[in-house]
Amino acid sequence: MLIGRPILDLVVGCVGVLSGYLFAIGHFSVAPSIAQTPIAATGQKSTELFNQLMEDVLGRRLTVRLTERDPGNGSAAHRHPGSHTVGYILEGIYEVKVGDEPTRTLKAGEVFYEAPNALHAISRNPSTTQPLRYLVIQVSDPTKPATVPEPASEGR
Repeated sequence: MLIGRPILDLVVGCVGVLSGYLFAIGHFSVAPSIAQTPIAATGQKSTELFNQLMEDVLGRRLTVRLTERDPGNGSAAHRHPGSHTVGYILEGIYEVKVGDEPTRTLKAGEVFYEAPNALHAISRNPSTTQPLRYLVIQVSDPTKPATVPEPASEGR
Protein backbone atom coordinates (compact mmCIF):
# COMPACT_ATOMS: atom_id res chain seq x y z
CA MET A 1 0.00 0.00 0.00
CA LEU A 2 2.67 2.48 -1.04
CA ILE A 3 1.95 5.70 -2.86
CA GLY A 4 4.49 7.42 -5.02
CA ARG A 5 6.70 9.89 -3.18
CA PRO A 6 5.70 12.90 -5.35
CA ILE A 7 1.98 12.26 -4.74
CA LEU A 8 2.53 11.75 -1.00
CA ASP A 9 4.59 14.97 -0.79
CA LEU A 10 1.87 16.84 -2.68
CA VAL A 11 -0.92 15.57 -0.43
CA VAL A 12 0.99 16.24 2.80
CA GLY A 13 1.90 19.72 1.57
CA CYS A 14 -1.74 20.45 0.75
CA VAL A 15 -2.84 19.38 4.23
CA GLY A 16 -0.36 21.79 5.80
CA VAL A 17 -1.20 24.71 3.53
CA LEU A 18 -4.96 24.25 3.83
CA SER A 19 -4.84 23.74 7.60
CA GLY A 20 -2.82 26.94 7.93
CA TYR A 21 -5.21 28.80 5.66
CA LEU A 22 -8.30 27.56 7.50
CA PHE A 23 -6.73 28.44 10.83
CA ALA A 24 -5.73 31.90 9.61
CA ILE A 25 -9.25 32.79 8.48
CA GLY A 26 -10.74 31.91 11.82
CA HIS A 27 -10.75 28.59 13.64
CA PHE A 28 -11.10 26.45 10.55
CA SER A 29 -14.03 28.40 9.17
CA VAL A 30 -14.67 28.39 5.42
CA ALA A 31 -14.35 31.53 3.33
CA PRO A 32 -17.78 32.80 2.24
CA SER A 33 -16.88 32.66 -1.46
CA ILE A 34 -16.61 28.86 -1.37
CA ALA A 35 -19.78 27.00 -2.36
CA GLN A 36 -21.11 24.89 0.47
CA THR A 37 -23.35 21.86 0.47
CA PRO A 38 -26.19 22.24 2.97
CA ILE A 39 -26.31 19.84 5.90
CA ALA A 40 -28.12 16.75 4.71
CA ALA A 41 -30.71 14.92 6.77
CA THR A 42 -28.07 12.26 7.33
CA GLY A 43 -26.00 14.48 9.64
CA GLN A 44 -23.06 14.91 7.26
CA LYS A 45 -21.92 18.05 5.45
CA SER A 46 -19.20 18.17 2.81
CA THR A 47 -17.69 21.45 1.58
CA GLU A 48 -15.38 21.48 -1.43
CA LEU A 49 -12.39 23.72 -0.65
CA PHE A 50 -10.21 23.03 -3.69
CA ASN A 51 -10.55 21.28 -7.06
CA GLN A 52 -7.79 21.42 -9.66
CA LEU A 53 -6.92 19.34 -12.71
CA MET A 54 -3.17 18.58 -12.62
CA GLU A 55 -2.20 18.52 -16.30
CA ASP A 56 1.43 17.67 -15.49
CA VAL A 57 0.52 14.66 -13.27
CA LEU A 58 -1.09 12.37 -15.84
CA GLY A 59 -4.25 14.48 -15.86
CA ARG A 60 -5.11 13.65 -12.26
CA ARG A 61 -7.47 15.83 -10.25
CA LEU A 62 -6.60 17.13 -6.77
CA THR A 63 -9.58 17.81 -4.51
CA VAL A 64 -9.80 18.89 -0.90
CA ARG A 65 -13.05 18.74 1.05
CA LEU A 66 -14.03 19.57 4.60
CA THR A 67 -16.32 16.86 5.95
CA GLU A 68 -18.39 17.44 9.09
CA ARG A 69 -20.33 14.68 10.84
CA ASP A 70 -22.84 14.91 13.64
CA PRO A 71 -22.40 12.63 16.67
CA GLY A 72 -23.09 9.01 15.73
CA ASN A 73 -23.10 9.70 11.97
CA GLY A 74 -21.45 7.18 9.66
CA SER A 75 -21.47 6.12 6.02
CA ALA A 76 -21.96 2.76 4.36
CA ALA A 77 -19.00 0.71 3.15
CA HIS A 78 -17.61 2.05 -0.12
CA ARG A 79 -14.58 2.31 -2.42
CA HIS A 80 -12.88 5.11 -4.37
CA PRO A 81 -11.71 3.22 -7.52
CA GLY A 82 -9.50 5.91 -9.02
CA SER A 83 -8.44 7.90 -5.96
CA HIS A 84 -5.58 8.06 -3.51
CA THR A 85 -7.40 9.39 -0.44
CA VAL A 86 -5.88 10.97 2.67
CA GLY A 87 -7.93 12.12 5.64
CA TYR A 88 -6.68 14.57 8.27
CA ILE A 89 -8.71 14.84 11.49
CA LEU A 90 -9.28 18.45 12.57
CA GLU A 91 -11.66 18.00 15.49
CA GLY A 92 -13.43 15.15 17.25
CA ILE A 93 -12.93 11.39 16.97
CA TYR A 94 -13.06 9.34 13.77
CA GLU A 95 -13.49 5.57 13.61
CA VAL A 96 -12.10 4.11 10.39
CA LYS A 97 -11.40 0.71 8.85
CA VAL A 98 -9.68 0.51 5.46
CA GLY A 99 -8.85 -2.75 3.69
CA ASP A 100 -7.35 -5.46 5.91
CA GLU A 101 -6.15 -2.97 8.53
CA PRO A 102 -7.68 -3.13 12.02
CA THR A 103 -10.35 -0.61 12.99
CA ARG A 104 -8.67 2.59 14.21
CA THR A 105 -9.94 5.46 16.33
CA LEU A 106 -8.26 8.72 15.31
CA LYS A 107 -8.21 12.10 17.03
CA ALA A 108 -7.30 15.63 15.93
CA GLY A 109 -3.95 15.76 14.14
CA GLU A 110 -4.01 12.12 13.00
CA VAL A 111 -4.16 10.88 9.40
CA PHE A 112 -5.55 7.91 7.47
CA TYR A 113 -4.87 6.72 3.90
CA GLU A 114 -6.98 4.77 1.40
CA ALA A 115 -5.34 3.27 -1.68
CA PRO A 116 -7.40 3.31 -4.89
CA ASN A 117 -10.23 0.77 -4.71
CA ALA A 118 -9.50 -0.16 -1.07
CA LEU A 119 -12.60 -1.10 0.92
CA HIS A 120 -13.53 1.68 3.36
CA ALA A 121 -15.65 -0.56 5.59
CA ILE A 122 -16.07 1.80 8.58
CA SER A 123 -16.28 5.59 8.43
CA ARG A 124 -18.06 7.16 11.38
CA ASN A 125 -18.15 9.54 14.30
CA PRO A 126 -18.41 7.24 17.34
CA SER A 127 -19.07 10.09 19.77
CA THR A 128 -22.56 10.56 21.15
CA THR A 129 -21.94 14.23 21.98
CA GLN A 130 -19.09 15.75 19.91
CA PRO A 131 -19.10 16.66 16.20
CA LEU A 132 -16.34 15.44 13.87
CA ARG A 133 -14.49 17.59 11.29
CA TYR A 134 -11.84 16.30 8.91
CA LEU A 135 -10.18 17.16 5.61
CA VAL A 136 -10.40 14.69 2.72
CA ILE A 137 -7.60 15.11 0.17
CA GLN A 138 -7.83 13.08 -3.02
CA VAL A 139 -5.64 12.65 -6.09
CA SER A 140 -8.02 11.04 -8.58
CA ASP A 141 -8.22 9.61 -12.06
CA PRO A 142 -11.18 11.60 -13.48
CA THR A 143 -12.06 8.74 -15.85
CA LYS A 144 -13.04 6.49 -12.91
CA PRO A 145 -16.05 6.83 -10.58
CA ALA A 146 -15.44 8.91 -7.46
CA THR A 147 -17.22 6.57 -5.04
CA VAL A 148 -18.75 3.12 -5.45
CA PRO A 149 -20.97 1.67 -2.70
CA GLU A 150 -20.00 -1.77 -1.48
CA PRO A 151 -22.72 -4.43 -1.69
CA ALA A 152 -24.00 -5.01 1.87
CA SER A 153 -23.13 -8.72 1.88
CA GLU A 154 -19.46 -8.12 0.98
CA GLY A 155 -18.65 -4.88 2.84
CA ARG A 156 -18.82 -6.04 6.42
